[in-house]
Amino acid sequence: MRKVVTNVRRRHGVHERRETRRVALAAVLVLAVALLLVWIRLQVVHVGYDLSTARQLERKLEQERRELEIEIATLTSPRRLEDRARARLSMRPPMPGQVVSPP
Repeated sequence: MRKVVTNVRRRHGVHERRETRRVALAAVLVLAVALLLVWIRLQVVHVGYDLSTARQLERKLEQERRELEIEIATLTSPRRLEDRARARLSMRPPMPGQVVSPP
């Protein structure tokens, strides 16, 4: 009779251990999935910050480009070039006969 009881306990113990392993494995899998989801969310936040920084840089560079275009237009304006030529190089409008047109 003791042998039968011992065998029943062993079988019951084996089943309990298997069930415990299954529950532990399921818990580990749930934890792994939860950690994966948290990691993915953190990556999304990180990429969002990077994107925000890149957009700010883009706006800043676009503004700088516009300012430089205005500066180029100002520096190359015919009126300014003429004033500079008169002031720095002592240039005057050409006298009649000094301008020669190509044939």
